[in-house]
Amino acid sequence: MTVTTSHGESVAISDTVDLRVPADPAYLAVLRSAASAVAARLDLTVDEIENIRIAVDEASALLLDGRTHEGSELTASFQVGPGTLEVLLYGPARSLPGRARFAWSVLEALVGKVETGEDAAGNWIRLTHTPGGGAS
Repeated sequence: MTVTTSHGESVAISDTVDLRVPADPAYLAVLRSAASAVAARLDLTVDEIENIRIAVDEASALLLDGRTHEGSELTASFQVGPGTLEVLLYGPARSLPGRARFAWSVLEALVGKVETGEDAAGNWIRLTHTPGGGAS
């Protein structure tokens, strides 16, 4: 989104949507639906929107370690910027599979850029998609 300042300058800003769901695979459908809806704001192709939806599902599943984590949350922050969608997912998995695993190649093919990390709250995965940036 672009706004015009009182001085006539165009400034690009972004919209952010934050979601928190129980850390339970049963709630992944909520994140998939949100990913599709937010991706649609970028005027992406149907294939790109589907790729983002699948990538959010796969990354979320990695952050859940394939199981329910009673009392924990899975959080997703969708940031729509000028021509870019960034999804930051936090989950309770104690560790993520090694980056040599096939799942990481799939994620990168779906969205283009995948980053991971760990902090006191658990692990995180950041997915970044730029339309026309290689993933389709």
